[in-house]
Amino acid sequence: MGALMVVEGLDGAGKRTLTEAVVAELRARGLRVATLAFPRYGVSVHADLAAEALRGGHGDLAASVNAMAVLFALDRADAREEISKLLADNDIVLLDRYVASNAAYSAARLEQTADGEIAAWVGELEFERFALPAPNVQILLDVPVAVAEERARLRGAADTSRALDAYEKDGGLQRRTGSVYRELAETNWHGTWWVHRTGDDPATLAARLAEIVAG
Repeated sequence: MGALMVVEGLDGAGKRTLTEAVVAELRARGLRVATLAFPRYGVSVHADLAAEALRGGHGDLAASVNAMAVLFALDRADAREEISKLLADNDIVLLDRYVASNAAYSAARLEQTADGEIAAWVGELEFERFALPAPNVQILLDVPVAVAEERARLRGAADTSRALDAYEKDGGLQRRTGSVYRELAETNWHGTWWVHRTGDDPATLAARLAEIVAG
């Protein structure tokens, strides 16, 4: 059975870039590595409904924090068997976003902290009700909010399919989400957390992940 690792962070933080670099390092070490990114846009009807709501579709759906959280949670619940198979077939499964993203954004929308009601509800819903596997390590890619916002803006300008949604356009929400993420990491919410900052070497992170597998 492989180890489940997660990269978390704001939109535009560079999660995909970090994931690709870490995967390359791990594979160079001879490890079997699989990746999966959430939300699974274009694959999951729940993820697509959430995306459409964040761009003004489906009436007042996006106004409900709990309703949006359920859609994102259902996307992961539908992927539970896929995650289990990936874990069975690989040494490491590296996810781009997981349950903590739902907790962080939901708490930020309600202006709650990481120990608030909504984060606890998300954890219970996804890890207990939907029985999603707990991650071995959750890695917070902690970058300045302004940097993440600019990257997201440039990405949206270059690729119309990745145009900014309502969450990404809300600078206040992004700042609050960053704060909640740091609180989740500081309290080791639902498992071990590491913090990876701008300038940190992806090879060092890969080496630490490889040590877990070796252990």
